[in-house]
Amino acid sequence: MAQVCKSFNNALKDDILPWLNIIVDENLQRSRISDEILVKIASKAMGRLRTLVLNNCDRITNDGVQTVVAMNPNIEKLHVPQCTNLTPEGVIQAVTTLNQHVATLKSLKINGIYNITKDHFQTLCMLIKSNEMQHKRFYPDTSRQDSIDVGICPKCDEVRMVFDCPLETCERKRTIGGCRGCKFCIVRCEECGKCVDEDDSEAACEDTLCLVCWIKQPKCGFCNKPYCNKHAYKQRVLPESSGFVCEACYSKIDEI
Repeated sequence: MAQVCKSFNNALKDDILPWLNIIVDENLQRSRISDEILVKIASKAMGRLRTLVLNNCDRITNDGVQTVVAMNPNIEKLHVPQCTNLTPEGVIQAVTTLNQHVATLKSLKINGIYNITKDHFQTLCMLIKSNEMQHKRFYPDTSRQDSIDVGICPKCDEVRMVFDCPLETCERKRTIGGCRGCKFCIVRCEECGKCVDEDDSEAACEDTLCLVCWIKQPKCGFCNKPYCNKHAYKQRVLPESSGFVCEACYSKIDEI
């Protein structure tokens, strides 16, 4: 706040509204967010924080989250995916603290936190009154606002994000276990999310695409591999060329 203009600083100084939802997304400098900074920012909500979203903030610890939830008992969304310094026990403690007041927590995201067991998961489901049988979730959409973002994979029995195949005519659905599972157990097309074989079409970014999506995507002018939309920013354009070159081929050209 010290780096903004004085009038803007004064306008926000005593205004609670801008601080009711703290969201640290992938576009911010997440590595700079520490427990101390988080607590300082959260204090501006004066106990009325509603949303705490920390994406991949690896400096945040159990103590930092616990301090914030203790100060703000009415948090409705607690999203801490990929915050690898948090532990399952720390998350349970935070949710338990929120439950000591009016149970307002509606959405919990913890995908990417290490060592979450089935016991941890079931405890969290009980605390937030979540039905373990979640609605269908289709890859690559991870933005659903379920009460909890992970589940128990029917294939490996681990607690991870679990996806369904969007293709109603998928032959695997008729087999034992079907095609519902985590991304480690079932390979999915990076574009449409349907289950595919490991030897299906490979993209330039090494993700897997189904044949239909592979055909649709623009291809590298040298290796004839496409990028998925998520990694399309890696395309390199050569002078006087209407197409693109993938990073791997571009590096080979650069060496010549």
